[in-house]
Amino acid sequence: MDSKTSLQIMGISGSLRSGSSNTNLLRALSGLAPKGMDIEIFGGIGDLPHFNPETDDDPPAKVTLFRERIQASDGLIISTPEYARGVPGVLKNALDWLVPSGELYEKPVMVISASPMETGGDKAFDSLLLTLGMMTVRIAPNGAICIPFANKKVNAEGEITDEPLKEKLTSMLIQLECEVMKR
Repeated sequence: MDSKTSLQIMGISGSLRSGSSNTNLLRALSGLAPKGMDIEIFGGIGDLPHFNPETDDDPPAKVTLFRERIQASDGLIISTPEYARGVPGVLKNALDWLVPSGELYEKPVMVISASPMETGGDKAFDSLLLTLGMMTVRIAPNGAICIPFANKKVNAEGEITDEPLKEKLTSMLIQLECEVMKR
């Protein structure tokens, strides 16, 4: 990849809620991204049908589009809340569609769990890391974080109001960039 080519990073929020802290966090990351890194949020995971391995040979059009967008990206950022002590079903379903086709194999990934709770969504975080590990993604060094009290650190306009968090996420984006460049 030459220096004039921008890095295309796909962001996926595990929440479908319009005012989601996780989606707002992904929006905020665009403003923190290194020069030449474009972050696009994929907004269609709620439109994916339930995963069915019997339809994988001829997947539905929405699945094909999702896979193509992931394949075309240089890296991925997943930001998820925790529901019922786990990963939201809509995010797990989206990831399940990527297992048989392999778009995430060796893909550089940054992982965030953001929650209004003190735990930062640690159960969803652990579950997501386990799933991604089975999918053989490459998580950048220090490329995964739980963010407690996210509703007090990211506002409704998608701005990070907590300076230490902003610095940490900026550093994580630089590490993601380094992982992409190694590919």
